[in-house]
Amino acid sequence: MRVRDAGIGDAQILCSIYNHYIEHTTVTFEEQALQPEEYAGRIDTILQRYPWLVIEDDGQVLGYAYAGEWKPRSAFRYTVESSIYLHPQAPKRTGMGEMLYRALLSRLADEGFHQVIAAITIPNEGSIALHHKLGFSEAGRFHEVGYKFQCWIDVVYMELQLDFFKGLYNDG
Repeated sequence: MRVRDAGIGDAQILCSIYNHYIEHTTVTFEEQALQPEEYAGRIDTILQRYPWLVIEDDGQVLGYAYAGEWKPRSAFRYTVESSIYLHPQAPKRTGMGEMLYRALLSRLADEGFHQVIAAITIPNEGSIALHHKLGFSEAGRFHEVGYKFQCWIDVVYMELQLDFFKGLYNDG
């Protein structure tokens, strides 16, 4: 397995992965599947300022992670919001998600970002466990802020100070 930078050429597979989560889960609050061209625009916008990584095995993309703007006010410029999505048929419990997310966090630290925010819909035990493993801590919970598939959904916010991450993993 290897982690590499994403590009516009990955839009079709990344959109396919994301559409699975739109159509079958509450992991994202989007409710309408996207077209690859639309997703290519999102990738292009993110890559202008932030990293977007994919993990692949033998040339097959198995997941992706990226960071983006958390809030538009200039004082928030060192804080990002992160996301990670794995292919629904990717092998489970292989460390792939941790490898991908660690690469993203390392890149963010190297690029001078200070804080990472993750918004996680509940229930999502796997994502919560991954974030805890990488040093994130819970910062708060919003109750019933999303409505999808005829149910109200809570969101947990987790945060990670990248200086802590670098010290924890000796990445800097």
